[in-house]
Amino acid sequence: MCAQANSGTILGRILESRRAEVEHRKKVLPETALKYGVQAAAPLRDFMGALSRPGINIMAELKPASPSRGMLREPFDPVALAESLEAGGAAALSVLTEPEFFRGSLKNLRDARKSVKLPVLRKDFIFDPWQVWEARANDADSFLLIVATLSDGQLKELLTLGRELGMEPLVEVHTREELERALAAEARIIGVNNRNLKTLEVRTETSYELVDHIPENCIAVSESGIGTNGELAGLRAAGFDAFLIGTRLMLSSDPAAVLSELVGTAAQGK
Repeated sequence: MCAQANSGTILGRILESRRAEVEHRKKVLPETALKYGVQAAAPLRDFMGALSRPGINIMAELKPASPSRGMLREPFDPVALAESLEAGGAAALSVLTEPEFFRGSLKNLRDARKSVKLPVLRKDFIFDPWQVWEARANDADSFLLIVATLSDGQLKELLTLGRELGMEPLVEVHTREELERALAAEARIIGVNNRNLKTLEVRTETSYELVDHIPENCIAVSESGIGTNGELAGLRAAGFDAFLIGTRLMLSSDPAAVLSELVGTAAQGK
């Protein structure tokens, strides 16, 4: 099965842009060169372990902009943000590397990771093995796979390559059918995105609808639209192990304080 993205949707436009960019970059930087870069990459950090600790595990997301909200934070300092979010209690970081719609970059990922001890996820639209090699060569500890954008064959191939490189991917789903495809591919970290990538509508109910269908041996992550202590505590009680929070942190004048309050209050209500 192959998921198709309508080119008229934002997701379709992002994928068209990324495919063109990746094809160009593959000509400039062949996979063989990336493999040499992987040999010199920083040692991997335990991404799965960070998301499965006891307590409230928040993956704090660094993103300068989003298609739905435009610019979120300007100026954007990945080092200062990473350090403050680590101090605020983040379990891991997610760094946007898509340049056109999210204004991200691999440099942001490298700079953020060098400044902290947390594992770091590469957040992008990944569909080509070349991008997985690129992620590891740039010190990523994990990477995102969006089921809606991949065929079953691509999903399995990218999962397998990630594991060969020591990176367990975060596999993102939005529907029961996508979840079944992720489980058939033997994904171990399942992210339920509360945001519909085609319409950008956010429904935290999506997480509640899918969590009971995620096996106990998988790490369950709720993503997007989580902004209050009550939402965080409710999702934790429903069975989620970790939470991806980005926009609320990026819009705050003091992301560390917001994160610290979310972690502390949700833990008290556990």
